[in-house]
Amino acid sequence: MDPDKLEALFTRSVVTRKDFLKLTGLVSLSSLVAAFSGQFMKKAQAAKSPGRKKHRWGMVIDLVRCVNCKACTVACRLEHKTPPGVVYNPVVEEEVGEFPNVKRKWFPKPCFHCENPPCVPVCPVTATYKRREDGIVIVDPEVCIGCRYCITACPYGARYFDFGEEYIEDKSNPFNMIPSPAHKAPIGTVRKCDFCLHLQDENGKYTDLPACARTCMGKAIHFGDLMDSESEVSRLVARRNTIRLKEELGTQPNVYYAL
Repeated sequence: MDPDKLEALFTRSVVTRKDFLKLTGLVSLSSLVAAFSGQFMKKAQAAKSPGRKKHRWGMVIDLVRCVNCKACTVACRLEHKTPPGVVYNPVVEEEVGEFPNVKRKWFPKPCFHCENPPCVPVCPVTATYKRREDGIVIVDPEVCIGCRYCITACPYGARYFDFGEEYIEDKSNPFNMIPSPAHKAPIGTVRKCDFCLHLQDENGKYTDLPACARTCMGKAIHFGDLMDSESEVSRLVARRNTIRLKEELGTQPNVYYAL
């Protein structure tokens, strides 16, 4: 490659998947990551810079009201049309005790959109970043190179790799003809819950609830702005006995469970 073109790629403010694939044919991965690390860390820090946040979107999931119907999982898959094996909001189930004194427990598990997300600093191209205006952690599919470092770093198992599996192509089934509203990336990228970001208006406010909260028949999933002390989620956190998973890691998840 021409040296001038190579330099131009290294100094771009945003490096696309195509750029990265071009460069990996010229230099080693370790050298490439080292060369880019400075500009990428600046971009990541800018995305998290204090004093600019307008909202802090989060959830409170009432485990008393959750009946394990999995309507949230189905609604999420329909909203995003996720491929086989990719589930943004699964319901985790476990069995506790010994027979015959056995109980079942369960809880929905979306991405927790942590205040200190471990997935962000490990991404070599900052395809994963935390939006400074509302705290939502997203993956830029046009930048993601599919290295899967973020999947390893996430302590909640909330990320999935798109291996390119597809549903059966049946044009008589209307579901197969519905395009995904938020993910148009090529296969080989990471996907995750984004709090139905496509439902935000130009001012960053939601025109409707995320699919899981909108569909929950037990009214167990509550969504709102944790920066607003008068919001339903803020009142629930203040009044109910709530926990966050793996708080000892310092991730500060924005999804609470009410017990």
